[in-house]
Formats: sequence, structure tokens, C-alpha cells
Amino acid sequence: MADTFDLIVLGSGPGGYVAAIRAAQLGLRTAIVERENLGGICLNWGCIPTKALLRSAEIYHYMQHATDYGLVAEKISADIDAVVKRSRGVAKQLNQGVTHLMKKNKITVFMGDGKLTGKGKLSVTAADGKVSELAAANIIVATGARARDLPFAKADGKRIWTYRHAMVPAEMPSKLLVIGSGAIGIEFASFYNDMGAEVTVVEMLDRVVPVEDADVSTFLEKALKKQGMTIMTGAGVDKLDVTASGVKAAIKGKDGKVTTSEFSHVIVAIGIVPNTENIGLEALGVKTERGHIVTDPTCKTNVDGIYAIGDVTAPPWLAHKASHEGVIAVEAIAGKHPHAMDVRNIPGCTYCHPQIASVGLTEARAKEAGYAVKVGNFPFIGNGKAIALGESEGFIKTVFDAKTGELLGAHMIGAEVTELIQGYTIGKTLETTEAELMETVFPHPTLSEMMHESVLAAYGRTLHM
Repeated sequence: MADTFDLIVLGSGPGGYVAAIRAAQLGLRTAIVERENLGGICLNWGCIPTKALLRSAEIYHYMQHATDYGLVAEKISADIDAVVKRSRGVAKQLNQGVTHLMKKNKITVFMGDGKLTGKGKLSVTAADGKVSELAAANIIVATGARARDLPFAKADGKRIWTYRHAMVPAEMPSKLLVIGSGAIGIEFASFYNDMGAEVTVVEMLDRVVPVEDADVSTFLEKALKKQGMTIMTGAGVDKLDVTASGVKAAIKGKDGKVTTSEFSHVIVAIGIVPNTENIGLEALGVKTERGHIVTDPTCKTNVDGIYAIGDVTAPPWLAHKASHEGVIAVEAIAGKHPHAMDVRNIPGCTYCHPQIASVGLTEARAKEAGYAVKVGNFPFIGNGKAIALGESEGFIKTVFDAKTGELLGAHMIGAEVTELIQGYTIGKTLETTEAELMETVFPHPTLSEMMHESVLAAYGRTLHM
């Protein structure tokens, strides 16, 4: 006999476990299935432990520049093993937190590989081979994604790494090649550069962090080069040969010439592959595009009773999008008529040095969409708090509809911008215009004052520059 529930959630990442909690709050008898660690990749091998690594690198960076703050710090060194140990400890603590939340909300947890076996049916195979048969009127697929390999050089965990290998290195790279300059690639490039490695970044497109506003990409490339990185855009890696001491990489530059360089290690950060294989989707006829499950605005698939959220669905592939989708899907299942997801209001954050954050349309995308725009830009050097912090590099850029004053997008680079972006995200969600933002009082002295100044700048009213 199958264990029967109102809802089964397949996958316990930031989308899955949040969906399970919301379902429990709404009185649904809920089960969650996880094959590895509660909390999924984000909590155990992604968002959280990488931020712990980056925090260690940030502090190490500041210690090396102690004299800039009138301080003395001598014989500074980094212990990569201790840094990794701290990161894993942070992940373990949060994994235990999710375990507690499952118990608190009376959610039944099944550890093992889950597979859809029919309408409203799912089997779970545990590590010991024991099979549990589950049934529910509704199932949410939240199986996430994994790193994409290079077709000609699969990650081996020794010399060629994915993000997962890069979080628990057996040794500190001396000369590191990072392939791909999206958020994951740039964050690891920043971490290892701050920790003392010689870093080269290769990006196939014509600029780093290509999904960001062009002005942000330009500023970041200059900042990274100033920090000592080698940045190669419009370039690609044709071949990787692993040797006893490292990796030989054949890199084709934007001029078409191929050069061979040697590196101690390589990180491959060229995208993700959705975990849609071997979970029973094909037999049920669940529609996918390029491997990702197709859903409607309430996360429902083309098959009744099956929903999908997070990285297994369409982009953007962000933890906070997955969590929000989890709530939307559950509320739809419970008949609560939730709002539809609007991807234009989902912020993106990259925790490199300097940080990047954005929401909405870039200036170029806004113009491509037919908007006449007003654009404001305010630099960190014009902000008293930034100068006091010793963080005067960066800017905040805002894009408005010239006709209506609607905030179309905001783009930031500099210290702590990942904490600032939510102000604009709330503004976009509330459909704010420049008038409300201009009339909002921002506290002094704070970095947030630059948000106000950027809005003022779009309308020729900037005060401090």
C-alpha cells in the first residue's frame, strides 16, 4: 500500500523545502523526497557555502590592506583548509536548520531517489535499496540542475573542476583558468584571486557577466584587471590536456589565434543541465524544452497534478526565484489564486569583488523593447559613507520610461550592492515611478543615498555630483 499525501515535493532545495513548508502551513499533508542533503545544492554546495568562502577572502583582502585604515596587520597568511572547513561548517548548520523546519512543520521526509511512476504516484529508492511507494493528488518537481561539462574535457575533480570541486579543493591553485564569466565563474575567480592564485578568465561572449548592463560589464572588467586578473572576452577554449602537474589549455582569442598556456587547475562554469532524466517525466508526457520543464505562470506543467519549480524550469536560475515559485505553486494547488511570477521583478546578485546586483531591464534591453528612456548614474565616489568605508569604486544606474516615469531597471556595482538592490525590487513590484522614489527619504550617511541620487540624476536633479 502506498503512503498517501496531499502533496509530494521531489527535491528539497530552496524551492522544494519552501514549497513543503508553505503546504504544511495551508494544512496539506506533505512529503518531501531528497536524494542527497536536505536544502539541496544551494544550501549545501552552492549559494551559502560559496558566500562563506567569499567572506573569508574578503576579510583576507582587508587584512592585507590594513594600513589603508590606519591599522597594522603583520605576517598575514591564508589557510585554505581552514577556510574550506568554515564554509562546510556553515553549510552543515543550515542543513540542520532545514531538518528542524521539516520536523517543526510535520513534513514527512523520504531520503532516496524519487521517480514518477504514474498519475499521482511516486516511488523512492533509498540507499539500502528499500523502495517506498507514495501517492498524492499533486506533485511538485524541484529536482534542480547540475554543472554542465565541456564535451571534450569532463571534470575529474583533480585538475578540472566544477563549482562543487572548487568549494573543497584538495590544494590551493597556483595558476587558475576559469571558463565562463557568469555569476559562478566570476565569484570563484574573485575568491581564488583574493586568496593569491594567478587567475585567467575566458568568456565566449564579448564581455564579462554578459547578462548584466553593458556599463556594469565594462566597469567590472577594469576592476578585475586592476586586481591582477587576465580577462579574455570573445575567446574560447578549444582543448584541455591534463598533465601530471596541471592542464594545458589551447585558447582561441578574439583575433582567431590559438595560444597554449599551462594552468595548475581549471574551473568550468559554462552553465547548467536540468535534472530531468530518469525521474519519469517522459512516460507521463511532461513537456520540456532543451531539457527544462515547461510551466505556466502558476508553475503548472501540461500534465494535471504535476507542477515544477526552480532550476529544472525556465531561467533565471536563482534560488530566490525557486523559493517564490514554490509558494506560488502550493497556493495554486490549495486554490488560493496566487499572483503569477513576473521575472522582470526578480533581482540578480553576484558576490564577486566588487559586488554586482540588478533588477529589471538593462538600458539596451529597454531600448530594444521600444521604450524611450531616462537614465541616471551616480558614482560611489560621490557618497560619504562609501568614502568612509574605503569603498569608493562603483556606481548605481537606474533606467526609467521617459513617458510614464516607470522604473524599468536598476544596475549596481560596488560594495554591498547585493543588500541595496532589494529597495529597487520592492519599488518595481509596487510599480513605482520616479516621483515616489524622489519623495522617499533615504537615511544619512548610508550607501542607499546613492539610490536616491541615481534617480535624481535621471531627471537632471542630482545633488551631490
